[in-house]
Order: sequence, then C-alpha cells, then structure tokens
Amino acid sequence: MAAPAADEAWCRETVPRVMELVSPRLPQRDVCALLAVSPWCYRALVANPRLWEVLELREMRNAGDRLISALALARYRHLKLLNLEFAQDVEDRHFVHLKEMSGISLDNLESLNLNACQKITDKGIGAIASLCPNLQVISIYWIVGLTDLSIGHITKNCRQIVDLNLSGCKNISDKGMRLIANSYQGLKKLNITRCVKLTDDGLTEVLQKCSLLESLNLYALSSFTDKVYKGIGLLSNLTFLDLCGAQNLTDDGLVCISRCGGLTYLNLSWCVRVTDASIVAIAQGCQSLELLSLFGIVGVTDACLEALSKSCMHSLTTLDVNGCIGIKRRSRDDLLKLFPLLSCFKVHS
Repeated sequence: MAAPAADEAWCRETVPRVMELVSPRLPQRDVCALLAVSPWCYRALVANPRLWEVLELREMRNAGDRLISALALARYRHLKLLNLEFAQDVEDRHFVHLKEMSGISLDNLESLNLNACQKITDKGIGAIASLCPNLQVISIYWIVGLTDLSIGHITKNCRQIVDLNLSGCKNISDKGMRLIANSYQGLKKLNITRCVKLTDDGLTEVLQKCSLLESLNLYALSSFTDKVYKGIGLLSNLTFLDLCGAQNLTDDGLVCISRCGGLTYLNLSWCVRVTDASIVAIAQGCQSLELLSLFGIVGVTDACLEALSKSCMHSLTTLDVNGCIGIKRRSRDDLLKLFPLLSCFKVHS
C-alpha cells in the first residue's frame, strides 16, 4: 500500500508544485494545456494570479469568441495585458458584448494590443476603451478605418496612456493630435507612422504639450516641415527618433534636433536635403548614438563620418551609409576603422 500512497502524494503535491514553478516560463497556451493534467494541477495553477495577468490571443482564429469566454472566467479578473495582434474574427460586437456583460472588469488592464484587427471600427474602440480606465499602453497599428472618434474615445476613458501606437491609421487628423496633446502631457512614446493626414499644426501642439516624449516615430511622413523638426529639438528626454523619408527636413531643422543629447536611435534614411553641416551638429550634440541611418542621402561626405567618429566611436553599433555616394570610404573595413563596435551595416534592405 505504501507505493500507491506515495504515487498519490506525488500527484497531489509534487507535480502541481513543479507545474507552478515551471509555468511562469511557458507560453500561455502551454499553461492552459497544463490545466488538464490533473485536478490538483488545475487548482494549483488557477490559484496563482500571476499566471493569468496576460491573455495571449495573437494570430488565433475565433479570437473574439475566445476573448469573451476567457474574460468570463474568474482567474482573469486581474488581467494586465491583452494581446490580440493579428488575431482573426475580432469585431465590434465582441467588445460591445463585453461592455454589456455583468461582472466583467478590466480595471487592471495596462496594455492592449489590437494591431491589424481590421474589422474593428470606432464603435469597437469606444466599447473597449470604456472598460479600461487604467490603460497605459495601446497599439492600434494598421486599423485603417479608425478616425479621430477613436482618439476621442481613448482620451476620454483612458487617462493614463504613456505609450500610443497609431501607425497606419491614415484617417487620424490634426483633431486627433490636439486631443492627444490636451490629454496626455505625460506621454512617453508616440508612433504616427504613415498617418498621412497630419500637418505641422497638429504635431506641433503635441510636441509643445507632451514634453516628456522619449520615443517619436514619424516614419514615411514626408509633409512635415522644419516647423515640426525644430520643435522636436525641445524634447530633452528623447532617445528614439525615426524620420525616414522626411523630405522637407533641412540642415536648420536637424541642427535643432541635435539638442536632443540623449538620442540613441536616429533614422535619417532618405532625408535628402541633409548635408554634412547638420550631421556634424548631430555628432557634437548626440554623443550616445547607437544606431544611425543616413541611407540614401547624397549630400553627406566622409567629413561627417570623421566628425561622428570623434564623438560616437564608442557607442555606434549600427551605421547605414548605403547609397551615400558622397562618402567614398564606406566599405565595411573603412567603417570599422572609424567605429570599431559596429556590428550592423544595414538598416534598410
């Protein structure tokens, strides 16, 4: 009889304890699978609230129905992160249903990823935003049908946002930018890649009022002028700046940006009006650069690399000068002589 008793103790105590220790390191899908191992494992895992602070539905089919089923379970009542990136079958009706369900609370939710959930409209954003008063991070990349109404819903209901990704939301206008500027003075990260309706006026208001920005992504936005770029120079906390395709950026604007002394990432690919003068200013003002792309800029020469080498040789690990025909010494060996820590020579492929 001793052996069966020992086996039962093993199943009741040892196995659940091992599962508890291992499960925080596993993907959530695997943790859910472990619930079926035994009743004792089920009870042990469900009783651990940290395991259910994240709900991963990325790329899943029927994700909207899965979401409703999951949030009906008590174990998700302390959910902090919800990831629906590239999930299929997520529609407005699912978020509206959650809003109407009794007992559903997302008060603890801090991060929401809806990237590429193309069936979501302003109505859906309004419903889910109303449930998340303490949200800090929201990403709605490539939901192209969203408008300024969605920004209104977010700013009205989610007052603590510090990280906002609007990449690819082509219908967001200056009105949305003004809502952001007036609501989120503590904003730290903003991505408005390909938000093509924006003008200098809207973004300038954000730059003036959101002075704590650390990361600003303006990739593939060619219409801004030096009015905006000079305003960026006032962001003393900025460490990440992507200006790829900023065709109106001149040396005057970039010289102002050189005041952002904490920059570690600077993408100037296809900033075709830039010359050595402003890159030298960057070299003097931004001495902690780890990544710099000058891809496609024909107005820079070897002189700017020499200036950069004097100040950034011990920090730069990525440097892209492909297409810079004015730089004659741009082979890998030449660059390594100036920047010995380089490990990446291409940002754009």
